[in-house]
Parts: sequence; C-alpha cells; structure tokens
Amino acid sequence: MVEAAHEPSILVTHHAGWAEVTLNRPDRLNSFNVDMHLHLAKALDGIEADEDCRAVLLTGAGRGFCAGQDLSDRVRPADGDAPPPDLGATIETYYNPLIRRLKTLRKPVVVAVNGVAAGAGANIALACDIVLAAKSAKFIQAFAKIGLIPDSGGTHTLPRLVGMARAKGLALLAEPISAETAERWGMIWKAVDDADLMTEARALTAHLASQPTQGLAMIKEALLASETNSLDEQLDLERDLQRRAGRTPDYAEGVRAFMEKRPAHFTGKPE
Repeated sequence: MVEAAHEPSILVTHHAGWAEVTLNRPDRLNSFNVDMHLHLAKALDGIEADEDCRAVLLTGAGRGFCAGQDLSDRVRPADGDAPPPDLGATIETYYNPLIRRLKTLRKPVVVAVNGVAAGAGANIALACDIVLAAKSAKFIQAFAKIGLIPDSGGTHTLPRLVGMARAKGLALLAEPISAETAERWGMIWKAVDDADLMTEARALTAHLASQPTQGLAMIKEALLASETNSLDEQLDLERDLQRRAGRTPDYAEGVRAFMEKRPAHFTGKPE
C-alpha cells in the first residue's frame, strides 16, 4: 500500500540538458518504501522519454544519501501464525528493475553521495555511472547485521569493483568504509570536500549533458556487456557499436571540430 506523504518522496529539478533527482525522505535517511520506488520509477520514465534530457544527477535530501530499505515496512510479524514478509518479491518488483534501469539508461547517471549510503542505498549508488561522494560519506553493506545478503546487485558489483577479498570483508563484516577509502579501493570515482560536492556533481552532469549522448550510451552498453562477454564477443560488439557510432551526427561534428580546431557542439541526436 502506498503511504500518503505531505512532501513528494522524489524531487525532480530540470536544468538545461539534464535533470537532478533527489531522494526526499530525509527524516528516514531516504530509506525506500513503496511510494518512493513508484515515484522514482515514474521520474526515470520521464527522463528516459525526454530527448532534451541528456544526463542525470541522483542525490539525497538531508544528512544522508540512502539507508536502503525502510525496515518498518518489512517487519516480520510477531504472531507466529502470520507469514514472514516476502523479501524476494520486494527485490523482484522494485530493486532489480531499478538497478537494471540505472545500468542500461542510455544517458549517463552521476550520483552525489552526500552522507551514509547503506544496504541497498550503497548498491544503488554503485550502479550509477560516476560516483562522487562527500568525504564525510560512508558506504555500508549492512545486510549481514540483520541476517540478509547484499542485494540490489551488491554480490555482482562489489567483487568487480574491489576484488573478492574486499568484497567478502565488506559483506561479511558489514563495517562502514569512508568515501576516501572507497576512492582508494576503486569503488567510486572521487571523494570531494563536503562543501564542494553538489557544485562539482552539477558541473560534471552538465558537462556530460553537452557531450555526444549516443556515444556515451554505447560506452555504457559496451562496458556492461564486458562483464560477461569473452574477448572475441567483446571485439565483435566493439566493431558493431563503433559502426553505429560512426554514423551519428555527433561523430561527424566531433571530427569537423577537431579539424577546424574549435569546440564541438554536440546535439546528442541518433543516427
């Protein structure tokens, strides 16, 4: 059941060429409930359909990015005769589609982690394309503390980002790590001073919105496929994607700009 809210659980601010999406349940550290999932999916639907929107910035309101699932929505009933909540259904209905959406969205997604990113909140952040985090931010794979496993792609993403030894330590110990450690381990792109986080994140998103959008989408596609492709499969994919990229107006503009020694003016339009 969708709970009523006095304030929208997702805020969307449109800028020239890009959109800023804010998780907006600051009193609950932006933990997810059904209402927030539904509104985030709707916001991403709009962004995906908007040809003028060429990049996305995701962040959280208040003192944290996202504490994962709102556990008050998933408390196991005290009544021994009542069935436990079906957490797999929650994952299948809400979290898995969100992770797939972020990974395959044909626009770059920047995330500004402005505080704690715990549980699913951490793995949602790591599913974005470029992760910036305030130096005060913490990443916590909190699942083991309540008898669960990392979801929202955590068991897939973590070993590929930090290696199996660190992934096991993060998942089994559920200890927080700082943004600077996350950067040092290659988990995120950059840790920045708290006061500079949103300025840098917005500038980066605006920059990406001015770049060859179709080419960036194909970069995302190729990198995602590389996680399971053999070398031969990846070489063939690179050939096919490069063929498509070479037919885009932005490739033609990029070459002209290079030859004319001027800045390129990309439109992001398809072939």
